[in-house]
Amino acid sequence: MKLVITPVTPFAQNCSCVVCEQSGAAALVDPGGDIDRLEEVLASAGARLESILVTHAHLDHAGAVQPLAQRHGVPILGPQRDDAFLAGAMQQQAAMFGGSWPVHDFEPDRWLEQGDEVTVGALRFEVRHCPGHTPGHVVFYCAVEKIVFVGDVLFKGSIGRSDFPRGDYDTLIRSIESRLLSLPDDVVIVPGHGPTSTIGDERRSNPFLSGGVRESR
Repeated sequence: MKLVITPVTPFAQNCSCVVCEQSGAAALVDPGGDIDRLEEVLASAGARLESILVTHAHLDHAGAVQPLAQRHGVPILGPQRDDAFLAGAMQQQAAMFGGSWPVHDFEPDRWLEQGDEVTVGALRFEVRHCPGHTPGHVVFYCAVEKIVFVGDVLFKGSIGRSDFPRGDYDTLIRSIESRLLSLPDDVVIVPGHGPTSTIGDERRSNPFLSGGVRESR
């Protein structure tokens, strides 16, 4: 697998270009904006866009999903259906959070559920539903490559916010513990913002996942 992580939008959201080196097929995970930059990434990788994967429907992760899908004639996969209220309200999100780039409402070709599988060429990704930051948030886990794209659920040394509409702190913690910390320690975490980490590092040192922090909230 070839991976190119490109920060996009004024929120420096990590859009991941995942390329199957066997087939040349590619997927963009969470293309929130800066379409021209993402087109350059695809061209430099010599890759053919096959699909767009969406962890959740916040504008910095999904604002450019619809025009990119139309331009390339590819399907939009994810998030889970409980994010539909966000996917259809990109302009409202821009007004609320100060989005200063073109954003577009979208409806995926396929809503995803816990246990679903998506493919990028020969690469297979297990879908895990991880609500808490948003109710329909999903993550994409490739066991063979030992990598998981976690959106805004988990960060290096931190966790996602739960104060957005229909977010919930306790639900977020349960999602992390049951759906992410159950993965092997050497699995690489690619978050929606900031540097990568590993499951093991976050299990050992993330202060938000210690019992004391949970009890204090």
